[in-house]
Amino acid sequence: MENNDFLERLFAGDARTIARAITRIESGAAGASDLMKAVFPRTGKATIIGITGSPGAGKSSLVDKLALFYKERGERVGIVCIDPSSPFSGGAILGDRIRMATLGLDKNVFIRSMATRGNLGGLSRATVDAVAILDAAGFDKVIVETVGVGQDEVEIIKTADVSVVVLVPGMGDDIQAIKAGIMEIGDVFVINKADREGVLRTQKELEALLSLAHRPDMWNPPIVRTIATENKGIEELAAAIENYNGFVGTDAGSNLTRKRSIARWRLVELLRERLLSDLLNQNGTTVRLDSLADEIAEKKKDPYSAVDELIGLK
Repeated sequence: MENNDFLERLFAGDARTIARAITRIESGAAGASDLMKAVFPRTGKATIIGITGSPGAGKSSLVDKLALFYKERGERVGIVCIDPSSPFSGGAILGDRIRMATLGLDKNVFIRSMATRGNLGGLSRATVDAVAILDAAGFDKVIVETVGVGQDEVEIIKTADVSVVVLVPGMGDDIQAIKAGIMEIGDVFVINKADREGVLRTQKELEALLSLAHRPDMWNPPIVRTIATENKGIEELAAAIENYNGFVGTDAGSNLTRKRSIARWRLVELLRERLLSDLLNQNGTTVRLDSLADEIAEKKKDPYSAVDELIGLK
């Protein structure tokens, strides 16, 4: 059972305890699931804001300014940055965001970078659990910033209360990428670096795409123009986020459907991770895994037959 003193400090919002709790769930250390069992009943109060978009869209600057805006309103803000992980160490390359260093010194702001690959590829589970810890620790807003628009990022953004998709003018590929799946998850769209040429064209393209998308909840996602480096449009972005939150609050049925699909997804994620972990921890599995990998590399066996063999291991 989790140490009561540790939990008390966590729920009181002690930064060091929060950091230790997130490290525990990220590394899959002993007691991680007991910790999350204690955390879960305390969640549900924070507003979770997911921010995604192509690299170079200025997401970090936007997150920085949005967090500052909330902080100045007297709110406590947690930030989880999902960074591309080093293929060698597995750690987050960008560390704890040098640019956010001054913001991170504030006791009402907590910043954590997480590598995109957990022990068993469990980025999604570790991130969602980290967000739950910040929620339980009493933060009013938790901002999750993802590195790109891949499948993992889309899954994480789906677990947010509000999903913000960031674009920049003059990147036609951005709009193309959005067509491929991000479109349906965007609750608010931001055109950052709006002082650049081509902002009107980007907005028109986005409006045309949004007119084709039929959301079951009938929400019409707003498009907000920002220049994060100059702190312009941040208040409008915060207002758009509040508007969507208010809209969702009036539609209990749709909100429950969303929560149900998130719960099911989390369940499958945990199940996948637990089953894989259990299999890998069985006697002799690691050795068998290595020898099967050799056979596959030498083309003596195909991966599908190897998986059948491994699952047949008892």
